[in-house]
Amino acid sequence: MLVRAETLERSGGLESIRGAVIDDCSMARLLKRHGGRLWIGLTGESQSLRRYGSFSEIEHMVSRTAFNQLKHSSLLLLGTIAGMVITYLAPPLLLLTHSRLTIFMGAAAWAAMTITYSAMVRYYRLNPAWALTLPLAALFYLGATMHSAVKYWNGSGGDWKGRVQDIDVQGRKITETPRLTGEHH
Repeated sequence: MLVRAETLERSGGLESIRGAVIDDCSMARLLKRHGGRLWIGLTGESQSLRRYGSFSEIEHMVSRTAFNQLKHSSLLLLGTIAGMVITYLAPPLLLLTHSRLTIFMGAAAWAAMTITYSAMVRYYRLNPAWALTLPLAALFYLGATMHSAVKYWNGSGGDWKGRVQDIDVQGRKITETPRLTGEHH
């Protein structure tokens, strides 16, 4: 994130979001609340400093924050699961039915999501066939989101750099509690 120093200071500074599990979203809300303007977009001129070299690293990144983003709500989790299944997983599964109508509906929905997703695939100069994999990506993110909820319910939500940073199952704030396993990410 890029932010003007005076805007950050006027908003209360980094101290205002010190305990946030999802610092970028918390910073955006803070800036917006204090009259800041936000722009979320892509540019080929910026580069990420944090590299995720494996699916395991991506899963850990998502599972660290997903249930927090859902406000630790089981109802929102169920809604997210239903929405993801209906939107991304049902269309290819409908192709396995024996009804021409449901096969057509599944094919049309998968085609629509593939065409929509192909814009991002082209932007990143990937093989166009990658656009067909959106249901697999959704399944991966759905699994990571459910894992996030399980980690929270087990008292290890928000695990980051060897510390648990989310709220435990009794609703108490856990701030940078070292993990007993000695595992560090």
